[in-house]
Amino acid sequence: MSKTRIMQEALRCARQALPDCLPNPPVGSVLVKQDLIVAQGYTRAPGYYHAEADVLSQVEGTLEEYELYVILEPCSFHGRTPSCARAIVERRVGKVYVGILDPHPRNRGAGIALLEQGGIPVEVGLLADPITAWLSPYLHHEPEPFTQSRGC
Repeated sequence: MSKTRIMQEALRCARQALPDCLPNPPVGSVLVKQDLIVAQGYTRAPGYYHAEADVLSQVEGTLEEYELYVILEPCSFHGRTPSCARAIVERRVGKVYVGILDPHPRNRGAGIALLEQGGIPVEVGLLADPITAWLSPYLHHEPEPFTQSRGC
């Protein structure tokens, strides 16, 4: 399966986050081993799993042989939930593909930096245009961001 198809699946899964994830952005994530999808996730209600944590919770052990695809840069700080970037490093994911950087001033680039400091290879920009379009309400901080229908 191509990297583009896998990221498309992560974007498709992001639709399941709505409306429960609000005011957080609707993010999807996919975990892959040897080109096969082994777990899919999305951002839950505030205070519950982000997309990355959702996926990581579905697989046990270290993940050196796995690739993680996520449409938005993993969070670097502990808010209502722990840092997703730190969790990815702790689980030793083999590689992370990120659609776009998080524009939030507290996180922009910091999630990527944590991953790289932890020895996790990161590739940013896969499917950036459709992901940017999907997340545009979050990226531009519009008041009633997501009105698209829910469902994966």
